[in-house]
Amino acid sequence: MEQLTQELKKGRMEILEVPFPVLGKGEILVRNYYSVISSGTEGKTVTDARKGYIAKARSRQKEVKQVLELIKTNGLRDTYKMVMNKLDAPSPLGYSSSGKVIAVGQNVTGFKVGDLVACGGSSAVHADVISVPKNLCVKVPGDVNLKHAAFSTIVSIAIQGIRQADLKFGENCVVIGLGLIGMLTVQILEAAGINSIGIDISDEQVNKAKKIGIGISLNRNKEGLEKIIKNHTNSFGTDAVIITAGSSSNDPVELAGELCRKKGKVVIVGAVPTGFSRANYYKKELELKMSSSYGPGRYDPQYEDKGIDYPIGYVRWTENRNMLSYIDLLQKGKLNIDKLITHEFPLIGAPKAYNMILKKSEPFTGILIKYDIEKKIEKRIVLKERTYQPSEVNIGFIGAGSFARNILLPRLKGLGNMIGLATLKGNNSRYVANKYRFNYCTNNADEIIDDKNINTIFILTRHNLHAEYVLKALKAGKNVFVEKPLALTEKELENINKVYHLKLKTQNLKPNPSRLMVGFNRRFSLHIKKVKELFSDDQPKAMNFRINAGAIPKDHWINDPDIGGGRIIGEVCHFIDLAMYIAGAKITSVYASLMNEPNHLSDTLNINLTCDNGSIANISYFSNGNKE
Repeated sequence: MEQLTQELKKGRMEILEVPFPVLGKGEILVRNYYSVISSGTEGKTVTDARKGYIAKARSRQKEVKQVLELIKTNGLRDTYKMVMNKLDAPSPLGYSSSGKVIAVGQNVTGFKVGDLVACGGSSAVHADVISVPKNLCVKVPGDVNLKHAAFSTIVSIAIQGIRQADLKFGENCVVIGLGLIGMLTVQILEAAGINSIGIDISDEQVNKAKKIGIGISLNRNKEGLEKIIKNHTNSFGTDAVIITAGSSSNDPVELAGELCRKKGKVVIVGAVPTGFSRANYYKKELELKMSSSYGPGRYDPQYEDKGIDYPIGYVRWTENRNMLSYIDLLQKGKLNIDKLITHEFPLIGAPKAYNMILKKSEPFTGILIKYDIEKKIEKRIVLKERTYQPSEVNIGFIGAGSFARNILLPRLKGLGNMIGLATLKGNNSRYVANKYRFNYCTNNADEIIDDKNINTIFILTRHNLHAEYVLKALKAGKNVFVEKPLALTEKELENINKVYHLKLKTQNLKPNPSRLMVGFNRRFSLHIKKVKELFSDDQPKAMNFRINAGAIPKDHWINDPDIGGGRIIGEVCHFIDLAMYIAGAKITSVYASLMNEPNHLSDTLNINLTCDNGSIANISYFSNGNKE
């Protein structure tokens, strides 16, 4: 299949042949018919990518701070390599599309193959096929145009801004900024019986708004603007202002303060600064509110990734229900979307669309990418046809995130033959496969395990998948390297132990039975090797480890008990292994004390170990420690 990607280093765009994305639990595989280019959000992303390094740093100050923190912990050289890997990798674009369901993942109800759907979020990229969480996907009735449905995510941004304004029938609203979201906002307000007025700094946008039926559309610089607004609001001032403009100026917020009536509301949807003069907001007691993207559920991994809905009795309008309300408006013919669509490009022509946006070479509002739904698309990508001897190290990778790209793969060069690669996202898969000369890349981990040409498998997925793939790979007779932890539960560990020793018995006549290795890399440090040389294994040792791990957010995947298992299983295991290795003996007793903290993350603790040769160890793992 094909996907539009952008290199973050220089902004180069490319239509890449990539494997299908992985269909995860709670997800829906969709063949795109249309996707929408967001000239605001995506335009900024593309603009930033095409800047030089200094200009990039100025526009991405948060990321610069993160890089500086990495330098303090990882050093300059390793941080430089990590940043370059990130900038070199092809990045996806897009977040609003429509198409047809071609597969349904586990734990998904209410959708079936063949359904027409509208999709949103970071998975709804410009690609032939996408895999979307169920809460970011809504059904589209057969009498609704899929072109119009493709705008569902972008319209949901407008809808959420309106909901934040909490307007009632017959009230007034001024919309500042008549770009795509602004024009949609005015149309929806009118459909809901709200008297609306659109304002923009561009005569072109004002005239365009009038052409699509937005009656009262005014230029920001029109003389007597405030008086005109008062006349339209019975001299009271407007009940609310919704700012959909994107600007580095304070003017939209200042203007909103002037136009609002006493106790009115100002809702910020667009990217504008919030510094403003106190007078109007103080005297009128105005309410200033921010609108978060598509609505409640946005940025919540429990809602978006795990599909856990908010009860309607407590949260009436989620991002999914906002998308549904837009589809309902379309079905009832309340909106005029056709007049907003100014351009339509095939996927191959998408880079031209972005050039048009950046250069502003012609007027535009709604920009669609149309997909060739008749062409045959491949699930996997074959890059080279090469065969190797079974006696060689023939490698398959399952997962290729930042650890694989920054640490493992560079060190494996020349140590084996790279055969197959399976990763979550197609653009990452193709990038890694190209860079490290894999024969093929796929979305199917079982294909790597079943490949008879592969004898050695590296498993670098999130923690919850380790045990499953280790078991499958061992049963297939492969050598296995798995990143820590080996498993999340004792049951998984017991199953692996049983299968491993069973395979060992059946393979004991072979010169090279299957090997299983866990990525406990601390024991391979040159410093630790030197320490090991200084003592004999039967000599009791007293050890003290202090790890200033630093805090990570509560919603980070490693803290999810179902995915990461928490930091004790996911990270502290490194140091338990290291203590056992230096001791040269098995652990016979464990005692741990946990510090109570507000998030209950179990990541600040002391562990005391005793080994059967008399060695003792104390491991102090501090998430409240300074990781510098």
